[in-house]
Amino acid sequence: MIFSNVFCSLINVFDWLQNHLIPCPFKALTGFDCPGCGFQRSFIALIQGDFGKSWNLYPALIPLLILFVFAGVTHRFNFKKQPLIFRILVLLVGNFILLSYFLKMFTHIHL
Repeated sequence: MIFSNVFCSLINVFDWLQNHLIPCPFKALTGFDCPGCGFQRSFIALIQGDFGKSWNLYPALIPLLILFVFAGVTHRFNFKKQPLIFRILVLLVGNFILLSYFLKMFTHIHL
């Protein structure tokens, strides 16, 4: 009984999240996706457990989450090489975001 109530309430949360996504102002102004477009839908797919769909919607989500977790852990505990590792991670994730954005733009061009 309790499991079914929790399961049904989770379904309602997912439905509510999918119906209340924040619109992208860049896409509204230009008609083009921004480098962050797909993040919300990808996050919802990830918390639903659909990793493949999450990766297809926004490949940079998992590296971003790893970066956020690393930032939180290093903020709590001081490491010797913390600034260097953090800079390297930021550069890698930033490049991954740009690379996935350019691949998305070039593969969706309709001539």
